[in-house]
Amino acid sequence: TAQATPLDGDLFSQYRQLASDHDLWLSLGGFHEKGPLGGDGRVSNTHIVLNEKGETVAEYRKAHLFDVAVPNGPVLMESRFTAPGPAEAIVVDSPVGRLGLTTCYDLRFPELFVALARRGAEVVLVPSAFTQPTGEAHWHLLLRARAVETQ
Repeated sequence: TAQATPLDGDLFSQYRQLASDHDLWLSLGGFHEKGPLGGDGRVSNTHIVLNEKGETVAEYRKAHLFDVAVPNGPVLMESRFTAPGPAEAIVVDSPVGRLGLTTCYDLRFPELFVALARRGAEVVLVPSAFTQPTGEAHWHLLLRARAVETQ
């Protein structure tokens, strides 16, 4: 949380400039945003999409937090430092089609992907930082399951 930054801070300004300078869209997922969901000191795990002008066209704050004890591995409690965002299906039109925004552990919740499909998402972005054991066991399987469920 010490490295979290607000969306109007210097780091994010650099991303805006990068998008604008190179005339490209950026999907910035897993951005630790300081502040918007309350004053308890926790951050938001935010997924932001910038257009080619560096303008924010969509924001999604991760709703499903990763709290797990991996057998013979780490205990990870995202809720200790991250506030959950609202459970909403965020979509945005882009040059490559209508994008649906999610983040990492959201992949385990099919209802979010169904809601995105109902809102017309053609491409779903899933920026992630899975642990190696859970990634190897679940990443491809869950991506395929969400694709099948939303056909």
